[in-house]
Parts: sequence; C-alpha cells; structure tokens
Amino acid sequence: MNFNVAVIPGDGIGPEIVREAQKVLDAVGTKFGHVFNYTEVDMGGVSIDKHGVPLTDEALATAQKSDAVLLGAVGGVVGKDSWYELPPNLRPEAGLLAIRKGLNLFANLRPAYLYKELKGACPLKEEVADAGFDMIIVRELTGGLYFGERKTEEVDGVLTATDTLTYNENEIRRIAKKAFEIAMKRRKNVISVDKSNVLDSSRLWDKVVNEVAKDYPEVTLTHMLVDNCAMQLVKDPAQFDVVVTENMFGDILSDEASMITGSIGMLSSASLREDKFGLYEPSHGAAPDIAGQNKANPIATILSAAMMLRYSFDLDKEADAVEKAVEKVLEDNIRTVDIMSDGMTLVGCKEMGDEIVNRL
Repeated sequence: MNFNVAVIPGDGIGPEIVREAQKVLDAVGTKFGHVFNYTEVDMGGVSIDKHGVPLTDEALATAQKSDAVLLGAVGGVVGKDSWYELPPNLRPEAGLLAIRKGLNLFANLRPAYLYKELKGACPLKEEVADAGFDMIIVRELTGGLYFGERKTEEVDGVLTATDTLTYNENEIRRIAKKAFEIAMKRRKNVISVDKSNVLDSSRLWDKVVNEVAKDYPEVTLTHMLVDNCAMQLVKDPAQFDVVVTENMFGDILSDEASMITGSIGMLSSASLREDKFGLYEPSHGAAPDIAGQNKANPIATILSAAMMLRYSFDLDKEADAVEKAVEKVLEDNIRTVDIMSDGMTLVGCKEMGDEIVNRL
C-alpha cells in the first residue's frame, strides 16, 4: 500500500528526530510491503525565517492533501530568539494552533506508559513506580480558553486582559465519543476531568459526557475535578485508563503525566479529526540547546509514527512491530543521554534509530 505523509521537521532537534522516524517507517515499508511518500513542509521558526509567518497557506494546503502529517518540533529559546520579539500570532507556536485549526484536529491523544526498564527514572515513590501505569489522555484541541475571544483594554484606568472559555455541546460530544471508542479497545474505563464545581462550561461538559456514556454501557465512567486529578496522577497513576478533558486542563495534565514516565523524550502523541486523518508528533519541544549534536531521543517521534500506522492507516500489526522494537532496545539496555543510567550503553539520536530498525 502507498501512503502520502506530509513531514514537518520544524526547529531545533525536529529535523534529527523526524529523520529517524522516517528511517523506521521505511524499514516497516520494506518488511511489510508498503511505500511511504514524503513531502516536506515548513512550519515554526524555519517558516518565519523563509516566509515571514509560522505557517503559510501553501504549507497548510500540502498537509490537507496528505494521508497524515508527521511533525518534529517547533520553537526556540524564549527571550533569546528574534522569533519571540514578534507578535504572538507570528511566533513559532502559532503555527501549531493554526495547523490544528486548519486541519480540524479536535482530539489530542497523549499516552503515558511507564516502561519497566525505566522505573528507576520515575520520580514517584518506588512502590508507585513498581505498580506501573498505562494511560491515555484525550484532550479536546480546538475549543476552550485557547480559542476563545481575547482582548486587553483599559477599564476604569486599569489595564485589563480577558480570555474567554467557550464550549458548545457538539464539541464536547465528539471528544467524549472519541474517548469512549478508545476505552472500548483498552480497559473500558473513562475518567472525565473538569471543574464543574465552579465553571458553567464544565457543568455542560458533565451533562454531555453523561449522555454519551449511555451509548457505551460496557465502559465505566467517573468524574474527577481537575485539581484532584493533578494530585491523583502523582499519588496513584495506575488508576487511570482513559482520561478525557478540555483543552487547557488537558495541556497541563498531559505534561504532568509525561514527566512521571521518567522522560518526556519517550512520549508520543496524535491529533485526530473525525475521519482517520491525523497529525503525529512527540510530546516534547524543540530543545534548541542540543540541536545538531546527535543527543536527542527519537523514541517519542518513532512511537508517534507507530500511532500514525495504527490510527490513520489501520496497520495495527506494523504499529505493534515498531512498539516491540522500542521495548527490545530498552530491554537491551541501550539508552540516549536523557534516559541513561549506570551499566547502560549510551548512543546518539541516529544510532538509536538504527538500533530500533535492527530489531524490526
């Protein structure tokens, strides 16, 4: 089978980690009889330097015509790059918001899984790490506070900023449906996270999620306030299977979940719309301080490519093979610097990609 992938290397370590993910995809193609065709697209700081904007209309159109998008990372060092002297809508990260909106990517999936080989890197208590955890956070991506009306104005002589948090029932219903569909393929447990004791938007969230739950009687639904969820993630992460929540809460909680795995360099993510199209990227940033030094961990990007195989291309067997190859590398004590410990074999970004390919 042939698949057309729009590739966005981006900034910092982005080109390095994307290169290794493409290497793994090509190895999958050779092994299973597929062809992956890549079209490179500029986004982020590199697009600002070339075109004056973080995402051009042409770049978005190329992404729209593809079967899926593979993204590295965008951004630089805040306070040091000229990119951050620009207005917010022209900075690198604005490209992310624009492509998510332009592609109608409403569901962000962020798995958080503790590999047994990395338990020592988990910052939680030993007994908590020993119990392990395997969760996926389903974050609504195109509504809420990040996309509401905003303004800064003078009110009664005082400079005042306003950001508007808005959700409608259709936005909530489609993200809830996605969460329940994922739960049916996992342990059939959904925890819906909100702030319904304070926010009207959260009270509507509760109402709609409860309505959707009726269509999935096999799935257990629990509601949890966001502050309690933040606490429970570090107290007892094993209780979580599928977490569904709104945009800002999901942004914060998914970063918290990523750190308890031991390294954000291990975590993949997918952003999906209602068909099988998706954008796949690592959860970490552009890490400009190590760019070009062959130090980056490409595993999160490689696992994101595995998610692409599974969710956009329905290649479950191929996705399993990539994930098992990653596990085998860890079992063989091969590490990049971010997950290195005594007695392990240290490799660079390129070499880690080679080791994963070898185990395919």
